[in-house]
Amino acid sequence: MSEPFAQYPYGQYGPYPAPEPPRRHYGRTALGLTATAIVAAGVGAGAAIGLSNGSSSGSSATSTSKEVLTTSQIASRVDPAIVDVTSTLGYQEATAKGTGIVLTSNGEILTNNHVINGATSISVTDIGNGKTYKATVVGYDESHDIAVLQLSGASGLTTASTGDSSTVSVGDSVVALGNAGGTGGTPAVAAGAITALNQSITASDESSGSSEQLTGLLETNADIQAGDSGGPLVNDHGQVIGIDTAASSGYQFGAGGFGGGGGFGGSGSSGSSGTGSTTQGYAIPINTALSIAKEIEAGQASSTVHIGATAFLGLEIASTQSGYSQGVTLAGTKSGTAAAEAGLGAGDVVTALDGKTVTSGTDITEILVGHHPGDKVSITWTDTSGQSHTATLTLGTGPAA
Repeated sequence: MSEPFAQYPYGQYGPYPAPEPPRRHYGRTALGLTATAIVAAGVGAGAAIGLSNGSSSGSSATSTSKEVLTTSQIASRVDPAIVDVTSTLGYQEATAKGTGIVLTSNGEILTNNHVINGATSISVTDIGNGKTYKATVVGYDESHDIAVLQLSGASGLTTASTGDSSTVSVGDSVVALGNAGGTGGTPAVAAGAITALNQSITASDESSGSSEQLTGLLETNADIQAGDSGGPLVNDHGQVIGIDTAASSGYQFGAGGFGGGGGFGGSGSSGSSGTGSTTQGYAIPINTALSIAKEIEAGQASSTVHIGATAFLGLEIASTQSGYSQGVTLAGTKSGTAAAEAGLGAGDVVTALDGKTVTSGTDITEILVGHHPGDKVSITWTDTSGQSHTATLTLGTGPAA
């Protein structure tokens, strides 16, 4: 999904030092949930279940036995199969920092889609060997908040071992590991237990006006922090049983994702309120995550799975929509994009895209999931004088959705 869970990492909005200078953030809030990816302005299993392009030359980080491990033993075994993910959000002059899990020894990485949402470039540091790699997006499922990355030139990486999330029960001990605070280095460790199964949360994207509901989540009282997004939730046998995705707190945070579904620029900014401490964390079950990852790796596009480069229109969705019964009001368009060249601008109302009526940013997002750069789409809009227009636009290449 489009960066639903990011956090202002400076000043009154969080415990992290203020970057200079502060930049505007665009983004998503998650109905009482904070994000587990951290966005900072101006701041500089997998293999066991087996993706088809995986290499067998790497080693597995975790034990497949039923030996019960201590928290420190879990960390020492799992850490080498973790990566730190840094997404450069070029349109926002910001960066997003999260976590990922090594699926294959040649560098396939599993993470949350919101970690790489809006990325114009991605770098990944492997904890196991300390090396930093350029990463490309193989594909993503925005509606389920899953993305798969491929590292350039990687080989011999330590891969994670996974458990069976269908066997997880309330009360099971777990450990969350990740890039808490976006500081890099040795992954942070948070021990806890499973407190509920099959939970649902809703996240809305302020930049696009779209929203998604994540269902079937594992709930834990492990202290998941900003920056942990995409990292492993591990059982007491050292097996990954979930992907850390969100956490509850008194804060409401803005996000850094530019371009839900690849079609949008952001508009509006978000603040923060409340001072509550984190009380609940949420993770995508590993069975669900790996099933989606297999579809992505196999190139199986669908109504929710996008493969390859993201198509881009350049629309900026207004944070406050007009009173029109249908249509999506624009805050503007990004210079040099197809939408800008077609003459769309602030105050215009998009009523149809690709022959389909649109009434929300979610509609536009879902239409663009099935498209790629170079595709042609029709767009219909009403300008500020009430005049209707229709044009055929060629989609450009945009930041990851």
